[in-house]
Amino acid sequence: MKYIPGMDRRAGRRSLTAKQAGLTLAIALLLSIIAGIVELALDARAMRHEIVLETHYRIDLVHGTAAEAAFQLNPELATQVAEGLLSGGRIASVTISDDFGRVMAERRHDDSDTSSWMVQALFADILHYRKPLVYQIGSDNAPTSIGELELTLSLDSLSRDFIDRSQLIFSLGVAKALAIAALLALVFHWFITRPLLKVHAAITETDPSQPGRWSKPVMGVHGNDELGHLVESVDRLLQAFQHGLDQRDQLQQISTMDGLTGIANRRHFDAFLSQEWQRAQQGNHDISVIFIDIDHFKEFNDHYGHVAGDDTLRAVAHSLTRVIHRPSDLVARYGGEEFVCVLPETNLAGAQRVAERIQKEIHALDIPHAHATQAGRVTASLGVASSYPAQDDVAGFEALLAEADHQLYRAKRQGRDRVAVQT
Repeated sequence: MKYIPGMDRRAGRRSLTAKQAGLTLAIALLLSIIAGIVELALDARAMRHEIVLETHYRIDLVHGTAAEAAFQLNPELATQVAEGLLSGGRIASVTISDDFGRVMAERRHDDSDTSSWMVQALFADILHYRKPLVYQIGSDNAPTSIGELELTLSLDSLSRDFIDRSQLIFSLGVAKALAIAALLALVFHWFITRPLLKVHAAITETDPSQPGRWSKPVMGVHGNDELGHLVESVDRLLQAFQHGLDQRDQLQQISTMDGLTGIANRRHFDAFLSQEWQRAQQGNHDISVIFIDIDHFKEFNDHYGHVAGDDTLRAVAHSLTRVIHRPSDLVARYGGEEFVCVLPETNLAGAQRVAERIQKEIHALDIPHAHATQAGRVTASLGVASSYPAQDDVAGFEALLAEADHQLYRAKRQGRDRVAVQT
């Protein structure tokens, strides 16, 4: 297969492992976002509670001092209390007034409100606090209200705190999501993707001509689950393919083989000669044909019976295969008692020598024949023809067959049991 630059990278991006890791990461991130939103809502609720408790704690912490300042009408002490509260960071303004409503001390930060609508929606209702300043004169008197402490929280400060906490929550959520995704991808790859890739590799490396001999993977712990069942199903499918291919080959062999003699039949001969004729044209080389006809075979059958006749045909065919043994040559039963040999890349002289060897092999069979022309044994007549196909030869191999057939009948006319060669 031709290598295409970048193909490996594209294959990697399309790989099952990459898709699985990407999908796992996407799901983990989505779940982390949902969990982060839920956690953020819970954290906002907890933050509101913390702010209220902390603010009341600070107010209670300075209440006594602020009440003392209001009772003594001491602006300096009230100012110290206000400045102490304002240094807390989250407080935007502090006002301490006496029981006549006069402001004794007031301090505020000049912060611009840049908070978002979400922060305003979350914290706007917990920004303002009013606390009566109560002072008890003597142990026998009831506590008396002598002023008021008013406090406002900084929405800008709350917004920064909320954003910092939100970023921390989301950062931890994303980190956890990535860790979980990596762990899940590793686990899935080891227990699922890796066995699947193993099956894929075994299928990919299977020889299409021999699917039944595929390297069936051992699934181990997956032997009894869906992956194991998948491998067994693929194995059954490939074995069925192999059985079908074997049957096809058997049928093809049967369709191209003569059932009596076991050599090629007329159909195979026609296809073979057509193929070799084209190859001879392309390669500029000779091709030869030998026709063989058993002499007086009808009389042999009538005298000895068809069983003996069939045995003789098989014996002659076996003799031909002993002589014609090159892988490029072909021996076929042409019909009845006629046989034919195709000799690619063989000239007329070479084909004549092969025909004479065939004649000797048939003589060596020494099969009795009461009606033979001579010698009292089975003989054969042979016709030899050769051709050098030209590129522009449109007549084809029919002329070659006609010439070989003509030589066969010339051998018969000359008294049989001989080889007639094209002149």
